[in-house]
Amino acid sequence: MSVKKAKKIFISIIFVSAAITFGVIYGAKALNIKEEKEVEFEINLSREELEKRTNKEYLIDINLLGEESKEYKKLQDGDKKALKHLVKAAQILEEIQLQLDNSDNIAFREYIIKQAKGGNEDALKTLILFNAQRGMNGIDREAKHIELAKNHHELAGKGFYPSDLSMEEFHAILISMLNQGQTDMVKKILNQRSVVERNGYGLIAIDYTDKFKEEFMEIADELEAAADLSTDTNFNEYLRLQAKALRTANPLLDAYADKKWATLQDTPLEFTITRENYNDQMTKTISSNEQLSNLLAKYGIKPIAKDSLGCRVGIVNKTGTEEILKIKKFLPKMAEMMPLKELYNQSINTEEEAKQTMVDVDLVSMTGDCGAYRGGITIAENLPNNDKLSLTIGGGRRNVYHRQVRNMFTAERNKKKAEAILDPTLHKYYNNEAQHLFTIGHENTHSLGPNSGTERLGKYQSIIEENKADMGSLSFLDMLVKEGLYTNEQKKQIIVSSIVSNYLKAKPTMSQAHRVRSVMQIHYLTKEGAITYNKDGKIVINTDKAVPAAQKMLKEIIEIQLSGDINKAEEFVKDNFVWDKNCEETAEKLRAVDKELNGQTIAPLAKKLLEG
Repeated sequence: MSVKKAKKIFISIIFVSAAITFGVIYGAKALNIKEEKEVEFEINLSREELEKRTNKEYLIDINLLGEESKEYKKLQDGDKKALKHLVKAAQILEEIQLQLDNSDNIAFREYIIKQAKGGNEDALKTLILFNAQRGMNGIDREAKHIELAKNHHELAGKGFYPSDLSMEEFHAILISMLNQGQTDMVKKILNQRSVVERNGYGLIAIDYTDKFKEEFMEIADELEAAADLSTDTNFNEYLRLQAKALRTANPLLDAYADKKWATLQDTPLEFTITRENYNDQMTKTISSNEQLSNLLAKYGIKPIAKDSLGCRVGIVNKTGTEEILKIKKFLPKMAEMMPLKELYNQSINTEEEAKQTMVDVDLVSMTGDCGAYRGGITIAENLPNNDKLSLTIGGGRRNVYHRQVRNMFTAERNKKKAEAILDPTLHKYYNNEAQHLFTIGHENTHSLGPNSGTERLGKYQSIIEENKADMGSLSFLDMLVKEGLYTNEQKKQIIVSSIVSNYLKAKPTMSQAHRVRSVMQIHYLTKEGAITYNKDGKIVINTDKAVPAAQKMLKEIIEIQLSGDINKAEEFVKDNFVWDKNCEETAEKLRAVDKELNGQTIAPLAKKLLEG
């Protein structure tokens, strides 16, 4: 697609109001998305609900880099030009992810755009929410499912599987296919990079790059154009490897790109196609079916949940990166402290420099799964995940931290939250910077512990893994204080800030791995005496008990991961996922001082680059 054509398309569908944020800029036809069957749509939310949810008190803004940002102005001309192509690539990927999320997403978006153009205010507000949560189904900060289209519900298989495929039918078809000797196709169905369609009475899998061939080819063109302009040789090599991987259905090409990406440390620009498998609940049901699991084991097939795709474009912040990198030299000691370390291999080798790069990024664009605000938004990522091939060919990992996301909450907001739920003696320890330091520990702990076999934990895999990352972050604090990375005061700040952040505005659903783990930690730390409540029902945190409690929980988590036993995982989650009276009373206090239900990314620099 030519630059001129893209510009015309962009201008043609920016309409009605500037309130329609940078979330939709290409039309379906422009991206060569194949026409689907006619689908009937009706806006689901009432006028009152739409007005509430689009009000600025309830829909917060995450402001990414602006047109006049100093970060952008400091870039060399070649990098500025390359950034245009990267932003365009990210936006095309958004269209792919919308279809992976729900096969009706784009058709519904076109419907509400048409309705909004005709003056339908409900459609306009629905479009704002659609752009914010990147699809017609989402979840808000109070764990309520938001369905923007009437009778179009959240699907366990998202857009990865046929919308009318039930779990029972799915399992029965796989068993039948295995018994008929169709093991190769079953392997394709159960890998992380395929879309599954009906094939008579059976199922057939199509690789992402084949299913969305034209779109991926366009992204590859943009990446190669950026590589011709960017000033950094290593970054350009990565872009070309990633472009090559998008053109061919070959996981090994992705592995080569991932391996190179994981080495990037001193580049001016950031571009990542994120691939994480939290959202596919259908594949995760397999481990609960003993007959199917045994058959898969017989043929050596590991079911891996499917990847949702996101894209991050940004400018690397050198000062922030230098601060984050201070923890790197302690990674071998952290690896040495992991429970039962003698029973498994982990990504960090205790005898050599860690294959772990880390960057702090000022964000220009967040699209697809990366930019979806569904009860929250990605604050940092440690990639590639354990299921990725690059880790088996000598690749490392890379942590990317999102500056604009972590800084979206003001000191005034934090003060109100602390006054509402935290014992007054602890207010001085609660702040955003301490939460950032905790996140650094969390992301690095993802690189530690067992790196295979955890997929057998099924729907509990992500919950257990996120618990591991949190408890690791707290477990290492005494060592990091002793080594001089943090002071005792910072240790207290990290403990208090991380524990307070676990308190939610409502009981989460089991599909919210990051939030379920928060409730579990509150319960566990309360049992261990690290959390109590004062006479006013406000949280009291014993910082001396928090680290030993975290170390104890971490050991239990590693034991479960090593067991690969879904029943043990289920028992652990059920024992600790306890929404008690204190959680509910604290939630009520939070709802009284914080009305936020959802959020949206505002990306003025990206918008300008796409217009230009």
